[in-house]
Order: sequence, then C-alpha cells, then structure tokens
Amino acid sequence: MSATTESSSHYDHLDKMSIHDLLVNINREDKTVPLAIEKVIPAIGALVSVIVEKMKSGGRLFYIGAGTSGRLGIVDASEIPPTYGMPQGQVIGLIAGGDQAIRQAVEHAEDDPAQAWKDLLHFAINEKDVLIGIAASGRTPYVIGGVKDARLHGIVTGCITCNQGTELAQAVEYPIEVVVGPEFVTGSTRMKAGTAQKLTLNMISTSVMVLLGRVKGNKMVDMQLSNNKLIDRGTRMIMDELKIGAEEARQLLKQHGSVRKAVDSRK
Repeated sequence: MSATTESSSHYDHLDKMSIHDLLVNINREDKTVPLAIEKVIPAIGALVSVIVEKMKSGGRLFYIGAGTSGRLGIVDASEIPPTYGMPQGQVIGLIAGGDQAIRQAVEHAEDDPAQAWKDLLHFAINEKDVLIGIAASGRTPYVIGGVKDARLHGIVTGCITCNQGTELAQAVEYPIEVVVGPEFVTGSTRMKAGTAQKLTLNMISTSVMVLLGRVKGNKMVDMQLSNNKLIDRGTRMIMDELKIGAEEARQLLKQHGSVRKAVDSRK
C-alpha cells in the first residue's frame, strides 16, 4: 500500500503563492486533521484502557520515535509531572539518537532497529509497562525494532502512525492509524502528520491522567506549583472550590503544597 504521507501535495507552485494564499491553504489542510482523528477514536480508547490498567498496577508509559515523532513524545512525557503531579519517570519519551537529537538531527539514528531496545533497557522496561511507537511513516526501523523487541518480552505495545497497513501497525497490539493524507509541502510530515500525532498524544495522556484520578472536576489539582502563574491558578482553584477569599486560599496552598491537599483539609 502506498504511503500517503509521501504523496504529492494537493497544491503546486507554492513558491509563487502570496503570503495570504500560503496561510489559507495550510490552514485548510490543518482543518482536516481532527476529522481524521475522529475516525480512530475507538482505537485510541482501546489503548487508553490498557494504559490505565497497567499504570494502576504500577506500570509506566513509554514513547519512542525519531525526529519530529520522537520530539512530540518527549514533549508529552515531560509535561505530565508539572501538569498532573505524577512522579518523574512514570511517562518516559525516548528519541532516536538520544537527547542531543531533540535539538539537532543525528545522522542515521533512526535506521538501527536494535537501538530502541537498548535505550529502553536503560529504564528497566518490563511487562508491567506499555510502549507506544510513534512514526508518521510507520516504517522507521528504530521504532519498529523497539516495539517488536518489547512485544517479544511480553510488553504491551501500541503505535501512532499516519499511513495504513504499515509494518509498525502490524507489529503492535494496539495500532492507531490517523491517515491525514498528503502534506501541504510534499513529504513534510512535521505538518499535518505531526499535528495528528500531537493531538492524539494529548488525548491519550490527558484521558489516562483523568482516569488515574489526577483531575478533580475539571481542574489540575495535583499540578506542581513551580512558578507564580501556577500558584495564582492554584489559589483561584481553592477559592472557587471552598468559596473563600484570595488570602486565605493562598495561605492554605502554601501550608499544604497542593490544591488537592488544601481542599481536602477543609472537607
């Protein structure tokens, strides 16, 4: 099956378009991404369910990817502790080429199918955990090798890809195939494919955190109070929940160190 992520753009002569036409046409393409994701919500739900089950039993969630896909996994993983108060190391993102590849491409890092498993072993990955491989093309050797090795060791595997019928999807138990079609710039999968991966990761990790009890009502009651903006937000949450004034709420937050503990202290 042909890879739609590599198909020729619906647009031509981009270099002759006005700024307005470039922006309008990029935006037109971007609008199709949520509709593509909507079609695979059942597949996303199945993966979320098993992640929650595993994490409730002490497991962790891993992402592996190369290039844009790897960076998106790292972004999602790095935001979980400050947003939801999860301990560091519960959600882990790894990129082909190591941390230096976050900022600068590492030549041929994605081409070694054995390297991902070596990287995962540094974190003692085991059958309690879940591994999600992220690859727009669905054919990245680093990612395919990683999920295949993980599955051989009894680890639950899923993937996020933007092509159908890929080797990656066939290698995992919980495939998510968000087919967004050709990119505005032919083959530039940091665009629609990257957006689709980001939105899907948001859906997965947010749903998992809600189901693990890290949200109360609609509020991030376990967020880390790492700057003044978050302290102010936490104060407003306590004010709203307990119907008290700002100064009292701030003192409760300072005393207890989290919104959840501050609210629970009065109930």
